Amino acid sequence: MRPIWSGAISFGLVTVMCKVWPATESHDVAFRQIHLADGGRVRVRKVCELDGQEVSAAEIGRGYETATAVIPVTDQDLDAMPVATARTIELAGFLPAASIDPVQVGTAYYLSPDGPAAQKPYVLLRKALERSSRVAVARYSMRNRERLGLLRVVGDVIALHQMRWPDEIRPADAVPAPAAVDVTDEEIDAAVELAAALASGGFELAEQRDAYRDAVEEVIASKEAGHRIEPAAEPLTTGKVVDLMAALQQSVQDAKAARGQNAAPADVHDLPTGKKAAKKAAKRTPAKSVPGAAKKAVTKRKPRSA
Repeated sequence: MRPIWSGAISFGLVTVMCKVWPATESHDVAFRQIHLADGGRVRVRKVCELDGQEVSAAEIGRGYETATAVIPVTDQDLDAMPVATARTIELAGFLPAASIDPVQVGTAYYLSPDGPAAQKPYVLLRKALERSSRVAVARYSMRNRERLGLLRVVGDVIALHQMRWPDEIRPADAVPAPAAVDVTDEEIDAAVELAAALASGGFELAEQRDAYRDAVEEVIASKEAGHRIEPAAEPLTTGKVVDLMAALQQSVQDAKAARGQNAAPADVHDLPTGKKAAKKAAKRTPAKSVPGAAKKAVTKRKPRSA
């Protein structure tokens, strides 16, 4: 593994020379595009639309298209820009971790000190983040654009998370909200009990695997061995509207039985008295049946094509 960026963390008057390392890796199964008639590899060739000639990577630059022309932009043009964060991760402020919206957090990297002189200020910044129980919000430039970042402590190192700018986050109210429905206290309590029953099984995130990727690899191995691939059975669907309370109660029993133990006591909080009284006084109306509402939607990820 090689560092993808090197520069400095600017912490007031303190400078920490650092290297940036990728924190994640992809294990997706990659496919090639092939000609179905003969299995030949299908390749994408880059051709100039003016002279029709294929061009190599060394002959390709970048340009910005306006209404009247394409303006060439070179690496020298970008390097000459007066951007303070060109080679610096500039800490802009410190915030409680709970105040960061997870929607805004993206790709993760690890930071390491670059050279003996960077060891002490690096450890100083890490311990300051630990003791303050805060994360640092930073600005830095990478891959031809300035980015917003978040620094937090992971074990003995500092992690840098790429963040989206506030104006890149779409408001949640842009998505249609659920219709106004009447949910009873008993249904809420049952849902909380189900969550407690599932939590009592000792769920471990580190044990989770990509079942779709495993299945794709099995299909490839079977076809390579000359075996016939049998189609998977369709999921059973009834098309009936499920009794929500009955489904919750049965789910709790199933979760307890699957784990062979009683669920941990659920932490249930009473709703405000005024809301309870309003619910009792409100006239209840039966929900309309929607055909196929109980059908389970199954979304499969499509394998990547090269």
